[in-house]
Amino acid sequence: MQTSEKPAGHIAEERWSRAGGRRRLILLALILLPSLLAASVMYSLLWVREWPLLKAVVTLLFFLLFSWISVGFWSFMAGMLVLLRRYDHFAVTNGTPAALMLPEDVRVALLFPIYNEDAHKVSAAVRTVLQSLRAAGMEKNFDLFLLSDSTDPDIWVQEEEAWYELCRAEKAFDRIFYRHRKSNLKRKSGNVADFCRRWGANYRYMTVFDADSLMSGVTLIRMVQVMEAHKQIGILQTPPKAVFSRSLIARVQQFANHLYGPFFAAGIHYWQLGEAQYWGHNAIIRTEPFMLHCQLPRLPGRAPLGGDILSHDFVESALMRRAGYGVWLAYELNGSYEQCPPSLIDELARDRRWCQGNLQHSRLIFTRGFFPTHRALFINGIMSYGSALLWFFFLLASSLQAVSELFIQPVYFPSGPSLFPDWPRYFPSWALALLSGTAGLLFLPKILAVLLVWAKGGARYFGGIARMFASAMGEVLVSTLLAPVRMLFHSYFVIATLLGRTIGWNAQNRDGQTTWRNALRFHWWGTLLGLAWGFLMYLLAPGFFLWLSPIVFGLAVSIPLSVWISRPCLENTPLRRRLFLTPAEARPPQELRRLEHNLARGRETYSPFNIPPGFPRAVVIPRVFALHLTLAMNKRRNSAQKSARLRKLVVKALDGGPEALSAKEKTAILSEAECLRELHYAVWNLGEKQAARWNIR
Repeated sequence: MQTSEKPAGHIAEERWSRAGGRRRLILLALILLPSLLAASVMYSLLWVREWPLLKAVVTLLFFLLFSWISVGFWSFMAGMLVLLRRYDHFAVTNGTPAALMLPEDVRVALLFPIYNEDAHKVSAAVRTVLQSLRAAGMEKNFDLFLLSDSTDPDIWVQEEEAWYELCRAEKAFDRIFYRHRKSNLKRKSGNVADFCRRWGANYRYMTVFDADSLMSGVTLIRMVQVMEAHKQIGILQTPPKAVFSRSLIARVQQFANHLYGPFFAAGIHYWQLGEAQYWGHNAIIRTEPFMLHCQLPRLPGRAPLGGDILSHDFVESALMRRAGYGVWLAYELNGSYEQCPPSLIDELARDRRWCQGNLQHSRLIFTRGFFPTHRALFINGIMSYGSALLWFFFLLASSLQAVSELFIQPVYFPSGPSLFPDWPRYFPSWALALLSGTAGLLFLPKILAVLLVWAKGGARYFGGIARMFASAMGEVLVSTLLAPVRMLFHSYFVIATLLGRTIGWNAQNRDGQTTWRNALRFHWWGTLLGLAWGFLMYLLAPGFFLWLSPIVFGLAVSIPLSVWISRPCLENTPLRRRLFLTPAEARPPQELRRLEHNLARGRETYSPFNIPPGFPRAVVIPRVFALHLTLAMNKRRNSAQKSARLRKLVVKALDGGPEALSAKEKTAILSEAECLRELHYAVWNLGEKQAARWNIR
């Protein structure tokens, strides 16, 4: 174990800490004061004297929602200020050496936690990172680890073969390592913690990837240089750019990420400075303090709000900061990439997990020692889904307020002495100002982003000013249609979590399209709710129906919309080259070109027989069989009862072939060296008819 490095308490940290405190007070004022003013205007516009509680509820919900969207607006404005200024005194890359050089004793582990992913795609990403490091001349400082939590036995074997072929082709058996974990305790965070227990002491830093993320060698080296120059930094996060999107929804999100993302990333850095959040991937971590201080607690009580922490990254950044180390967002670093979910259903399935994890943070807000900024980040994470429920309640309360005018007779002559009737007062100019202000918070950042990118000459990377503007309009249209659907599902996720419904841990779908059947099964209830809601408002409050119509329309068309936006409808068409173009497509960097080349390479799995990938190859092909036994290293002695069960599995496999076994039974055979060895030798002694079931002819 290395000697513990104490964070340096030099004046630079005192400077950014004081600056950060002042900036956050300004941000709080910028959010609260306009929100209070807007809420007071909303209160004056409502005419529900007979139901004062309803009026108060609508006003309170409006205040909370206005405050929430103000956070994004002021983050953009701060980011715009930082980027226009062109120099940031608190940028973490300041003072970093220009040359790409690292001391020989600096060891960095690149971690690729995987769970039932496409082994070929993961292998291509790992190969790309290794090649990029070699091109930069710093390969010797980095080791790459494939950390598998896969439960599918076929994928398990494919991972082993892909690792072996990758190491053989790149001559990197001393550089790329593979480990399969039998117990998936604590999911991804447990996977990383297992690495730290086994090998963490050997590395000064570790960088965590997602299965679909990528980083260039230059960026990785720059991050290490920043960590070496600033010993007080514990976690350095990069803002990943979305790439390789094919479906319409993914391309829309990819375009927004490239156009608006740099402004928001710079703005987040401006407000947070050294108390930023960690997003779980594409970040470098100082290994020793992470091991000493960032062990995740198990929340008391049962899931979903208790038990293992799902959204571990925010908690780990708070723990790192509590230990005295800074957590920074390197918004100025490029060369960091990820992929978007290919469909709305896949996006919502991911959000379901994130929602449960973020709501768990409500148990941690008042944890002793956490900094106020990270407490605010916990609240921000909760609000990222809770705001949908607030919006839903606001629309319901507004609908009730509109309908109440039909059933409540207005009282123009109140009881008591009065010389004049109390006529209702309307302020159309106030209503217009409130509507304009709300629309400005939502859409002004997008307009400014288009204008600023155009003014700085960046429009050519988005296809030109006309195509960039058309793409921005298309993004607004798609986002507007999807907003009610996301609101409804996020509201359901929050309510389901609070009622105690838990979720499983499933592999992410990264390439699928939504079928009509799945869309109907997923969206039918939202469609019915939207149609019924709109029909009632049209009958009872036609004026309010006009305001509600965007919500109703988005819900009503959610089934065909979900199907259409999941399809690669722009693939191989001129439209793809004209709309939603991004700089990474207009001028692809070297690492993305390398990844495309590596993905196009054939799956390097030689076999003298036509053996299907996965479990059958581990049983039949001697090379794959030997590889699996070498990696498994299972030397435990089984009880007589367990040995008898395994022998029955061998007999079942010999009689019925691999199709006769369930995934659980295949895993049991792969997990026991003696059982697999017995099956392997027995398969090669089968008769012609039985051997054909294993494709041995």
